[in-house]
Amino acid sequence: MDAVVAVYENWGIGRDGTQPVVLSADRRHFRAITGNGAVIYGRRTLLDFPGGKPLPGRCNAVLTRRTDFSVPGAIVCRSPQAAILATQEYEDCFVIGGESVYRQMLPYCRRVFLTRIYLAPACDAFFPDLDASEAWEITEQSERLEENGISYAFFTYTRKE
Repeated sequence: MDAVVAVYENWGIGRDGTQPVVLSADRRHFRAITGNGAVIYGRRTLLDFPGGKPLPGRCNAVLTRRTDFSVPGAIVCRSPQAAILATQEYEDCFVIGGESVYRQMLPYCRRVFLTRIYLAPACDAFFPDLDASEAWEITEQSERLEENGISYAFFTYTRKE
């Protein structure tokens, strides 16, 4: 299992349930990585998707504690273990947010595909600082790129053995 995330300079990932700054290059990168695999995400992340609908072409597992929640086209899971079981038949599985789901599922991830956006907008949701962790190392890094005057780069972090 891997994770895919876009972070700002302060490791922020969102504010008020959405990304403050969105880059089309990051969206294309996300689609290329997640392909036709499985994705695990939280209920609030689902609400930020276009139309509040599951992502097409992928197995969608929504991790939520709410017992009254259901959504057509997705498997609703009440625990990290249930999400792992629901997606185990897929060779590729990606955790895609939000903050609480990343924190619950990161111990099961072996890689993190990270887009670093070189801005620091106000955020109320954050991804764990992998640079401060001895458990993770950068194994791939793109050159610094730019879109509409905003600098960004793609990184792959790999869990150390």
